[in-house]
Amino acid sequence: MAEEEPSEGVLLSGEANVATRIRVEREARGWSTNALSDRLNEAGFEMNPSAVWRIENGKRRINLDDAIGFAEVFGIDLRNLVGPPQLAAKARAMELIDEVVDAFRATQRANMAFTEAREALDAYLAEHPDIREEADLMVQSAMAEEASKTMLKIHGPPPGDDDAHSADEA
Repeated sequence: MAEEEPSEGVLLSGEANVATRIRVEREARGWSTNALSDRLNEAGFEMNPSAVWRIENGKRRINLDDAIGFAEVFGIDLRNLVGPPQLAAKARAMELIDEVVDAFRATQRANMAFTEAREALDAYLAEHPDIREEADLMVQSAMAEEASKTMLKIHGPPPGDDDAHSADEA
């Protein structure tokens, strides 16, 4: 009979989480304890295959340096490593959510900077109406060019747009 995984609501102790997670991550990559040990050693975290096995099976305690090494070798956040293994996918979702929120905050800061710059330009142009039309055209042209570059990066050239390919090659 297959060993039952604890339900998602059951929180294991920190070390048990790490031990289980190390085994799960190692097996998901198709690595033996030897292969994991080799990768840890290459990354500067000395550990023999027997120590990996003992950690995975609860026969050896894991220290913080070991946990950092495993997280680095697996390419996951340390917080993700010590959380319940059943929540690992959700922990990755939380990391991605953090990235989205950080990017949103950056756009908010950029929007604020844009608004302040636009207001400063408008105030200056109010004092110099003789150059307003030319300045507005320059701003519109530069912004349209930047928007076009961004759209090209996101979506690529339109279908059948041979000019975009020849412009790239030039």
